[in-house]
Amino acid sequence: MTSATWPALDWEERVWIPSTVWGAAAERQTARRSYRAAVPPLIAELRPEPDAATLAAAEEADRELSRFDAELGSRVSAFAPVLLRSEAASSSQIENLTASARAIFSAELGGKTGRNAQEIAANTRSLQAALDLSKDISVDAILTMHEVLLHDQPRHTPGEWRQEAVWIGTRSDSPLGAEFVAPASERVPALVDDLVAFADRPDVPSLVAIAVAHAQFETIHPFTDGNGRTGRALAQAMLRHRGITRSVAVPVSAGLLADVEGYHAALTAYRSGDVSPIVRAFADASLRAVGNARRLVADIDGIRAEWGERLTARRDSNAWKILDILVRRPVLDAVAVARELGVQPPNVYPPMKALLDAGIVKSKAEHDIGPFWRSDQILAAIDGFARRAGRREAP
Repeated sequence: MTSATWPALDWEERVWIPSTVWGAAAERQTARRSYRAAVPPLIAELRPEPDAATLAAAEEADRELSRFDAELGSRVSAFAPVLLRSEAASSSQIENLTASARAIFSAELGGKTGRNAQEIAANTRSLQAALDLSKDISVDAILTMHEVLLHDQPRHTPGEWRQEAVWIGTRSDSPLGAEFVAPASERVPALVDDLVAFADRPDVPSLVAIAVAHAQFETIHPFTDGNGRTGRALAQAMLRHRGITRSVAVPVSAGLLADVEGYHAALTAYRSGDVSPIVRAFADASLRAVGNARRLVADIDGIRAEWGERLTARRDSNAWKILDILVRRPVLDAVAVARELGVQPPNVYPPMKALLDAGIVKSKAEHDIGPFWRSDQILAAIDGFARRAGRREAP
């Protein structure tokens, strides 16, 4: 079915009864506590038709994403982890969760960091799950992404559809007067089934399908928390599923950060029946992300080349192998290095000392964990990527 004009949301009247009001008091208050909840259209059989200029931009973005993915070639193993974490940090920053690259990498090793860094590390795991599950875009895959993301926050029922109202607005205690109230919880399972059917449509151009599926997911808002991050993880899964990216997670969220207000406005336009703004937002974000990521790769290449000139250890020393580990994991502990090298932890200290002596890494003792080694150069390059995308302040 072709739809020249995308259907706008419908609305239904719902009644809000605060959990602290019961019995006769609740009966007296229901009349003045009604609100409107969204009723999204079913989209599985609809064909989005963005304007011609937007469609051309989406096709260009498709090509650039694929070209960048192919450019990395044999160096994917070096850059895929850094780009994945950059996407996780950018996606989290859209939700006002910020942390430095050093805090994020340290959190992955169990270091004492702020809660934001821990949540961004969880977002990295969710994105990896999304890529691992990308062969099959399914309801179970979406639930798994969410479960991984909020595994340590059981109050948000990780991996389960919400059973309560959610809304966007200034009040946290009531949907009355909210800017947007998501569909009633009983509508969520059927809406997500319909979304998954749409996402698998081969006849819809790839970036158009990804942008529309993302907007529909955000409109459904199927979870009590983590919807934005899960929705952007779904976008990465669809990029991989459709073969646009085969090896890396291009940090599209970093492109969205350049105009977060425009991104939110595009979601609002989608709910009013216009698909072009959200498709354009994803196309522009993809192009910005590719340009930014290319600069990050060049910066890291330059750092790695300079290390090769600075290190004077014997060529058979594991110090040389650790240089390539640092490129993708710029914060390390003895266990991580030993695992990468296939040696026992005590054997990592001599090569790490060689890197310390060469000024390539710095060391910091972590109470009850042991020393952490870090490359401030690589961390600075990653934070530079974040600053170009949107401001991220170190804690």
